[in-house]
Amino acid sequence: MTSPAARAFDALCGAYQRRISPRKRFSCAHRLAHGGDSCSGAVRDLVRRRGVLGGAVPSAVRFLACYRAASLLMATDVRGVCCCGPIPIPFRF
Repeated sequence: MTSPAARAFDALCGAYQRRISPRKRFSCAHRLAHGGDSCSGAVRDLVRRRGVLGGAVPSAVRFLACYRAASLLMATDVRGVCCCGPIPIPFRF
């Protein structure tokens, strides 16, 4: 059984993923650099499995990794990523 806070977070994160994320003009840097889930998907999964308090530290670690991925992508002047299977391949225009 999940807590009311975890259910509320899950509902808010789902609304973000359905309504806001598709309309913003950028993607999760961690997903672009490393593949896999976006931060919203990864954090949503963490909270589902561990609860709000149990997922707080791993979520913060994920956001830090995303920040580092964004720095990495900006330093390489990457303009996009082409996914070839599970491996993201950066390219420039």
